[in-house]
Amino acid sequence: MEFIDQALEDYVVSGTSPEPPLLKQLNRDTYAHILMPRMLSGHLQGRTLAMFSMMIAPKRILEIGTYTGYSALCLAEGLQPDGLLYTIDINEELENMVKEYFQKSGIENQLRQLLGDAAKIIPTIDEQFDLVFIDADKGNYCLYYDLVFDKVKSGGYIIADNILWSGKVLTHDPKDKDLNAIKAYNIKVRKDARVTCVILPIRDGLSVARKL
Repeated sequence: MEFIDQALEDYVVSGTSPEPPLLKQLNRDTYAHILMPRMLSGHLQGRTLAMFSMMIAPKRILEIGTYTGYSALCLAEGLQPDGLLYTIDINEELENMVKEYFQKSGIENQLRQLLGDAAKIIPTIDEQFDLVFIDADKGNYCLYYDLVFDKVKSGGYIIADNILWSGKVLTHDPKDKDLNAIKAYNIKVRKDARVTCVILPIRDGLSVARKL
């Protein structure tokens, strides 16, 4: 994920609004107690997601891949007062930690925590979304895109994380299934005439697609 010089990245972070206290605590807890804490969105990307959400002012958000709940809480910062955020994850071991931080957030009534296989859950959600964030198993990115597309409003956004895969998208390895799935997703979105898109080299890369 090291795309820029560390000193320059430190400068970028120093010029970014600080993490809210609850997110700072969740960041620390994730690194202290959870395996693979690198999966956390973190300060810079978290503030980016919060900024996107505040710009869009969504009434409905869908997140695929909750992890410890950090990105969900960032995305929820832009929700309209009567808005809802649905977040899906298959990891039962993190359910209670996520629930605890959702309760601490003060907006628990706007957050819907769903546990299970996203590919099976998404078709059951009867909503039209303003914003979708995909950050789950990479092999299913293209599937998730297809499953959510008709549930995204015209003018709505689909954002996908880890889209540069630590820079490995510049390499070729037929045995790396995650890498090839990410590259296939990037090609799929770029060729989809129903959206306009941009890839941002923030952290591990964000793909932002706007439905026409």
